[in-house]
Amino acid sequence: MLPWKWRGEGVGKVRFMKVLLTGAFGNIGGHTLAALLDEGHQVRCFDIGSRGNHRAAKRLARRHGDRIEVAWGDLRSRDDVARAVAGQEAIVHLAFIIPKQSCVAGDIDADPEWAREINVEGTRHLIDEAKRLPVPPRLLFASSVAVYGLTKHLFPPRRADDQVNPVDAYGRHKVACEELVRSSGLPWTILRLGAAIPMRITNLQAMFDVPLDTRMEFVDPRDAARAFARAVGESSAIGKILLVGGGARCQFVYGDMVRRILEATGVGMLPAEAYTTDPFYTDWLDTGPSQALLHYQRHDLDDYTRAMRRKLGLGWVLARVFQPLVQRGLLRQSPHWQQARAAARSRSVIPSSTPHPRTVE
Repeated sequence: MLPWKWRGEGVGKVRFMKVLLTGAFGNIGGHTLAALLDEGHQVRCFDIGSRGNHRAAKRLARRHGDRIEVAWGDLRSRDDVARAVAGQEAIVHLAFIIPKQSCVAGDIDADPEWAREINVEGTRHLIDEAKRLPVPPRLLFASSVAVYGLTKHLFPPRRADDQVNPVDAYGRHKVACEELVRSSGLPWTILRLGAAIPMRITNLQAMFDVPLDTRMEFVDPRDAARAFARAVGESSAIGKILLVGGGARCQFVYGDMVRRILEATGVGMLPAEAYTTDPFYTDWLDTGPSQALLHYQRHDLDDYTRAMRRKLGLGWVLARVFQPLVQRGLLRQSPHWQQARAAARSRSVIPSSTPHPRTVE
């Protein structure tokens, strides 16, 4: 029998467990690993064996020793999945190909069938192998607000029992996986995440693909991770779909949110022409049930921007000093800005590349 520990904030006592964490070295994965260790669990990390992941694993091994182990593999391989699942009491399934942010070579929108083999069939492999264990493990699946599709015409917030209506491959894959999880026969929990923006943004083009007037609920990656870690040991979460976001203080219009992030990092707001006007699938969330159960909301957007500045070091000072150059470099990442320039050239009027502040009402 594994030991028990008491957890604060009225959450109760939790048994230490052996937890398989898929996608352990991704955006949410790295934070979730830290949160699981903080909860006292033993963690087996499952991820692809990329160079960056190997470096991250070595750093973690030096820090945490035998509290973690690594199982390299591919969700498309039943043998890899079977080895990863063996002996585990809970599975936190984060591994997924996502639009424009994946560390795997490939793009979900350009090749959705390739991505489906990893996302949906990989989840099926995970469930099948988990069901073969003598004691089936708990399964926690990371879903997304993307399952709701375009909801700007609906009154917020989105709730767990709202109808799903995905509009792209990513959302459809999440819905398919949710169906697999709910019908698996395993003790399951589904967490649908809001906008968990990475601390280190690697694909700058993606920030231009959301209209400035879009409702968006920010959730700090550290808080999203805490929600997963807390849910592992929370029996009351079994059989529930929970929405995970930052709460009322983290509900923004995207233009206001991106302005605060860009100003805090020394870049400054970019012109409205750099952003798409095509609708995007985010919205505000009803996180009351998840917060009452898991007590995970600790950070707001100011905490996030301060953490980003610490990671940037003197970089944010340099960004402020050389702001016009930095802004021009970012604008080159925006296809919408390039289209605006091309249209202006056709009218013999080229818009200034010096960004001007915009306030979104």
